[in-house]
Amino acid sequence: MPRKLITAAIDYELAAWAQGYRHILGIDEAGRGAWAGPVYAAAVCLPVNDPQLTTKLAGVRDSKKLTERRRMKFIDTIKSVAIAWGVGWADENEIAKDNILRASCFAMVRAYEDAMTRFPGFNPDFMLIDSIKCPELVAKETPYNPIVRGDQLCMSIAAASILAKETRDQYMRDLDKRHPEYEFGSHKGYGTKKHQAALKAFGASPHHRMTFSPLRRLSETQNA
Repeated sequence: MPRKLITAAIDYELAAWAQGYRHILGIDEAGRGAWAGPVYAAAVCLPVNDPQLTTKLAGVRDSKKLTERRRMKFIDTIKSVAIAWGVGWADENEIAKDNILRASCFAMVRAYEDAMTRFPGFNPDFMLIDSIKCPELVAKETPYNPIVRGDQLCMSIAAASILAKETRDQYMRDLDKRHPEYEFGSHKGYGTKKHQAALKAFGASPHHRMTFSPLRRLSETQNA
């Protein structure tokens, strides 16, 4: 008997639907804890009234719980099932200037706006976001529900987390081709032992987040 796939629930979407909302946008970010590269976000609006939705997106859950191979398989499915979707990011300069939390918010707002640009006529009337304080999103004046562990509990947010993470991972794989010495394609900019060894050997690149404390300490040690 085939193993049943663990799938994020649509309870939050159905609750919003019952209140009369129809364009319910799940939003999540990826790469907030990385030491290099931009932070990405994605926004996904699913057809909540489709009785086959959980079947079509069986196995969609928190991107961190999925293998890279499975995330890659889900990307086209999520995009084809979604009413609308969008992606946004904030680069290393914005992270340095405004801090990682604000940069994450910028990325989320850009994902929200990208969904409307990609799908003319689409206008979100409710947001489900992974629990993060984001005044820039609140300023959109769209009602929202911040959900603790939303990427685990809410399908729209889980779908957004997969889209954000896999889009960012592809960016890091491309960056690896330009800077093979750091092996960004394997660790995606996170602070693994391999990444730390490369930093000690080659120093930081323009893509590293020098305001992060491990990189500040490395810079201080190398300049001592």
